[in-house]
Amino acid sequence: MPAALSKIINDPVYGFITVDHPLLLQIIAHPYYQRLRRIHQMAFAHLVYPGAVHTRLHHSLGAYHLMCNALDVLKNKGVDITPEEDLSTKVAILLHDIGHGPYSHALENILIRGVRHEAISILIMRIMNEEFHGQLKTTIDIFTNNHPKKFLYQLISGQLDVDRMDYLNRDSFFTGVSEGVIGYDRIIKMLTVHEGVLMVEEKAIYSIEKFLVARRLMYWQVYLHKAVVSAEKMLIKIIQRAKQLLTAGKKLNTCSAILDFFLSENYTDPETYLPKFCLLDDYDVMGAVKSWMFAEDKILSLLCTSLINRRLLKVKFQANPFDEYEVKKMRVNVAEQLKISETEAEYFVFTGEASNTTYDPSDERINILFKDRSVKDISQVDNALIHQTLSSPVKKFYICYLK
Repeated sequence: MPAALSKIINDPVYGFITVDHPLLLQIIAHPYYQRLRRIHQMAFAHLVYPGAVHTRLHHSLGAYHLMCNALDVLKNKGVDITPEEDLSTKVAILLHDIGHGPYSHALENILIRGVRHEAISILIMRIMNEEFHGQLKTTIDIFTNNHPKKFLYQLISGQLDVDRMDYLNRDSFFTGVSEGVIGYDRIIKMLTVHEGVLMVEEKAIYSIEKFLVARRLMYWQVYLHKAVVSAEKMLIKIIQRAKQLLTAGKKLNTCSAILDFFLSENYTDPETYLPKFCLLDDYDVMGAVKSWMFAEDKILSLLCTSLINRRLLKVKFQANPFDEYEVKKMRVNVAEQLKISETEAEYFVFTGEASNTTYDPSDERINILFKDRSVKDISQVDNALIHQTLSSPVKKFYICYLK
């Protein structure tokens, strides 16, 4: 194959990743895709785990690599996957996170209200489909679960998709948290399709259980770490305060015309602002936060200075909701300390809740295919580690407060 039609990318997690189709190379070179270089995969996790500075682009390429392996395994087992479906599924996984905004989940529904990143991803795919003269039609059908071979969609979005396999493996690698290590290679080797549904062979039961337990541990140890929660909530409060000041007619210097656009109004129709959204990234937001350290508004200035210098709000988790009287008393103390109103003190003392489910069979089942061709859910196998009681979400209530 000519060199121009193939590229090898050196990935720290998997080694060499091969991109060997002109369309895939065009997708990766597209400005909308290159924007993913400027969005952190794990938002503020690097404040706790300094190595966690990888980007959405790293994750996208890793998920693509695992998808290539999974499709090869299925084809070698006789599963009917046409060349077009093979290519389209690879494009879909490359673009599955294309709609993420700055700091990913931290600012979802904050900068742009009422629109999830999946909806923006689909819009971007449709625009790129026009640019590439309809070559992404099957990709969009697979991504939106409108393709007859449902197992292709399951590989992209499901309880056992390559998206989750990569982010657990990659986030574990970059944070150094060994609890997140999974046997992704064995799981992929055991994938199969039975009656049109993606399943795993029974030899992978223990690997699946380890995968689910690793996901649970990573959520509470990394993704919902106290300092990570605090930093993300502080950023949300910063954006909310900035919007409030702008609504009141105050002027704020963001150093970013793109961010100014999204702060000035609450946009609801993503198609009207999509070209601008595809220029928005972490640098716009953090540049504004650094600028607002010197804002005249005491609340905005303090929040921004604290975030930049990692002087985070304290966080406490507990099993039950916090007593409203105690929360009010804390706000009164902060109001007196900072000489602000009690309402304004809500920026420095606030409550919320976090939850995580180990395995939800009502969402997307992980089916085990046994040698006798019988099928069982992972929670129903003999001596199951992942049983029905783990299908209930673990919910914790938190309070963030200025010490």
